[in-house]
Amino acid sequence: MEQRRDIFQAIADPTRREILSTLIEKPKNLNALADQFSISRQGVSLHVKVLEECDMISISKEGRERYCHIKPEKLLEIIEWLEPFKQLWRDRFDQLDDLLKSIK
Repeated sequence: MEQRRDIFQAIADPTRREILSTLIEKPKNLNALADQFSISRQGVSLHVKVLEECDMISISKEGRERYCHIKPEKLLEIIEWLEPFKQLWRDRFDQLDDLLKSIK
């Protein structure tokens, strides 16, 4: 059974984050994607492979071209993981706000 990589591996690299950002606009073929980066097409292909293994993108074949499509629902896992930290900071800012109000 194939084991997928962790989604945090996908977003750990700035190039992969930029690829994801680029795909928000619309699906792109590998050549169009590679043209936007200062690394080789093979380098972009390796990043695309990691994103696909992490289930962050899907690849469809249209004729001879392979198109990359973002899977935004996977970002929910990241949001859910971050939520407790977001709440922690809200609580701390609320405490600070209360403290500042009591000083006045």
